[in-house]
Amino acid sequence: MRGTAQNPDTSFQSRETVNLFYSWTPDVVQRQMDRLGDRTGRRYQLVEYFGHEQADRVVVVMGSGAQTCRETVDRLVATGEKVGVVQVRLYRPWPVEQVLAAIPESARRIAVLDRTKEPGSGGEPLFLDVVSALGEAYAQGRRDAMPTIIGGRYGLSSKEFTPGMVAAIYAELALPEPRPRFTVGITDDVTHLSLDYDADLDVEHAQTLRAVFYGLGSDGTVGANKNTIKILGAREHTYAQGYFVYDSKKSGSRTVSHLRFGPQEIRAPYLVRQAGFIGCHHWSILERVDILETARPGTTLLLNAPFPADEVWDRLPRPLQQRIIDLGIDVHVIDAGLVAREAGMGNRTNTVLQTCFFAISGVLPADEAIEQIKVAIRKTYGRRGPDVVARNEAAVDQAVANLHRLEVPGRASGERELVPPVPADAPEFVRTVTAPMLAGRGDDLPVSLLPIDGTYPSGTTQYEKRNISDVVAEWDPQACIQCGSCSMVCPHAVIRSKYYTQGELDGAPTGFASAPIDAVGLPDTRYTLQVYAEDCTGCGLCVEACPVKPLGQPNRRAINLTPVAPRLEAERANVAFFETLPVNDRTRVDFGTVRGTQFLRPLFEFSGACSGCGETPYLRLLTQLFGDRVTVANATGCSSIYGGNLPTTPWAKNAKGRGPAWSNSLFEDNAEFGLGLRLAADLQTDLARKRLGQLRDEVGAELTDAILEAPQARESELADQWDRLVVLHERLADVDGPYADDLRSVADHLLRRSVWIVGGDGWAYDIGSGGLDHVLASGRDVNVLVLDTEVYSNTGGQSSKSTPLGAVAKFAAAGKTTGKKDLALQAVSYGNVYVARVAMGADPQQTLTAFRQAEAYNGPSLIIAYSHCIAHGIDMRQGLDQQYRAVASGHWPLMRYNPVLRMEGRNPFLLDSPRPRIPLRDYHSRELRYRMLAQADPREAERLLTLAQEAVDRRWADYEQMEHADAEQFAPDARRTDNAATQIDELGASR
Repeated sequence: MRGTAQNPDTSFQSRETVNLFYSWTPDVVQRQMDRLGDRTGRRYQLVEYFGHEQADRVVVVMGSGAQTCRETVDRLVATGEKVGVVQVRLYRPWPVEQVLAAIPESARRIAVLDRTKEPGSGGEPLFLDVVSALGEAYAQGRRDAMPTIIGGRYGLSSKEFTPGMVAAIYAELALPEPRPRFTVGITDDVTHLSLDYDADLDVEHAQTLRAVFYGLGSDGTVGANKNTIKILGAREHTYAQGYFVYDSKKSGSRTVSHLRFGPQEIRAPYLVRQAGFIGCHHWSILERVDILETARPGTTLLLNAPFPADEVWDRLPRPLQQRIIDLGIDVHVIDAGLVAREAGMGNRTNTVLQTCFFAISGVLPADEAIEQIKVAIRKTYGRRGPDVVARNEAAVDQAVANLHRLEVPGRASGERELVPPVPADAPEFVRTVTAPMLAGRGDDLPVSLLPIDGTYPSGTTQYEKRNISDVVAEWDPQACIQCGSCSMVCPHAVIRSKYYTQGELDGAPTGFASAPIDAVGLPDTRYTLQVYAEDCTGCGLCVEACPVKPLGQPNRRAINLTPVAPRLEAERANVAFFETLPVNDRTRVDFGTVRGTQFLRPLFEFSGACSGCGETPYLRLLTQLFGDRVTVANATGCSSIYGGNLPTTPWAKNAKGRGPAWSNSLFEDNAEFGLGLRLAADLQTDLARKRLGQLRDEVGAELTDAILEAPQARESELADQWDRLVVLHERLADVDGPYADDLRSVADHLLRRSVWIVGGDGWAYDIGSGGLDHVLASGRDVNVLVLDTEVYSNTGGQSSKSTPLGAVAKFAAAGKTTGKKDLALQAVSYGNVYVARVAMGADPQQTLTAFRQAEAYNGPSLIIAYSHCIAHGIDMRQGLDQQYRAVASGHWPLMRYNPVLRMEGRNPFLLDSPRPRIPLRDYHSRELRYRMLAQADPREAERLLTLAQEAVDRRWADYEQMEHADAEQFAPDARRTDNAATQIDELGASR
């Protein structure tokens, strides 16, 4: 028996019984290292010294930074410096004797490097251990002298640690009085601890080929480069290395691949600084970023240019042209998009450009390179079917024929400059902090410019203008029926609508589109649906959602994808004018219809989510309906990455400066965190009501009563309450005292707060499920939104308890053999939780109704939203159709459970979708996560599909039975019988 609860009489002694094991551990670990050396020839010591035998300056370090130190030490020793490095490989138990033996007696100055920060401590952990070891040895007479020991921080959060930084540390140690604490790799202009260093110090071997590739997320660049590493790394006497840098967006973000190849072992755990080859796989990148930042004289440059080769030079930004001339860059160009499209690969240009790299660099003979690329293609894409393999191989064959060497003129002739990261009129913080991060220069930002408390401005995605798609949505005002469907499904909120009077068009740009509004009672009123072209990702969901097919044009809609380049400047002017049009009054918009919601300004916009994302339309809708009074607790996952990661944030503010308050919490405690936000808001509301009552005479009895008794269900009522609070603040300006100070700080909580707990299925079904259950059972007024992709989308596609039976995912490579958990029915069992399962692609009106009812319900609510995902292996443009099939097959039955109906004696279970009308097979066959198993093990796939169909049939039978049950067969809401239904009744609780 173990795990007993121990009492004070023996607990202390029990802790001391293990001392010998800690004493023995260093020797045990060393023996195992020796065994590894005997088997592999790679020998390691617990603590190992490298450098000059009589070194007077020594660095002590753990981890990969030791490699950088070793390479730099070799260079410095070769120039006559007496320096060395001690690499610690075992930290706990601390190997005191081995550390003392490794540090040379000649060392008079020692710098201990820690890759961590322990605020408030006298030093970081490794530094304190080294000081303790040497101090005790000196005090005991085992060392003749006590060296000067300084401590430094480096590499936090994967910050670069380069040879130049190592050389700067040794230079600091050589000073008469080195600073006792320091940082390296940043510019600390606040506490002035940072060391200056030479960023261009190069200690790499001359035979190492260094290459840098610029791409966009999910374009295949990273995958192709990984295959290149495998191809070259598999050759005898060839070493290969790759580092891949992504920004904080999902697919469509900028990626930078840093590759090294050579005949010598590569000991360079840092990014390439002087590249011999640079590839830019998207033209939009070179228009915004200095892609030659790492170039050296004679570097080879490969450009993917969507233009004829003879037009490329004149289209390059002038600064890029000048750098090409100054450094003697060898430039090659190819229209990889054209090659890919002709091979039937759409915009997947990765294998085309990979072939060009091998052809230009000469790292392999041409024929061998082509064959190795094709072998890698078969291995990488074989499970996707022979057609995919054949298309990739065809692209490889056509690549070299379409590759051209660019004749570089003797002078720069371009008229374009690099596109600035943000507009000149952006706020100061955006220009000074956000802009450098967008341009890839965030490492250069000094400490003083960053917020002390980690609070960043919201709504900064509006300044980014990524321009990542060659085709974007274009509105046809003659064909449009103004239904709002395109706006409803747009993942990036780039489709906006306004209605306005004819006179507002004065000064409109030529070509600004508008149409008479299709509504009764609004004469002389125009309607515009504006596409924010620079923010559109070209996903095509708007086209799929549009119900209009103009006569004689079956392939067109009222909104279509068209090339953006010819109309980009005009669209910029159109957007600028559109933003000058008055914002529609929310109190005069019909929130209850999809058509009405298009006129509500979204406060979640232009996120870095994947093109065609199935999650973000729900978040956008949430902010349209409730955004200026929303507080969001966001679990870690996709939604926290595209929703709250630097450099820009999509949660925005309205024209009055009000918007959602957002904070990210952990996977495991987000529900509890959100409940805490609810409790804090309630506490502050109670305090505000109490203080307002105590100041009744000072602020006025009529205003006080109006605020305390105001209904806050409808938008007009909320607007009236906000107007009262503005008057309250004005009157409080003339009132002194502690009660007035309290009320000023919490008065805004007199407007009803809407608390939302948001996360994915990995959080809700798995890691945070216990907390979610606790919060739903609390009975408090919180709203939970589960963005259900049925897989851990953010971390690479691992299986969750939401993953369906038969689907392939990581940790379920042979098909998941357990069914999807019915989270909705778990919540229904409490009786007092409003529950809805929605799918915007199947029924957007039901989705809208569920959101409004959930928020209005005075108690816990749970919305489970089907979110198609790139991890499903679908054409993301068909995401809405796949949502429809999920519902039509019975895999995702739409339902609502409304406790208010149970209180009224009616059946609270509302089944919102009809009986399944297509077999589950029709839904599965369109997703790679199911097809993969059918290709790998057809019999097992068929068995699991049969079981999944049976599960769908059983669940549907259960749901139909619940739909026709009496109210008494459902658990009652035992909390109260009075005010639970007050607000939701205002919206209507009927079917």
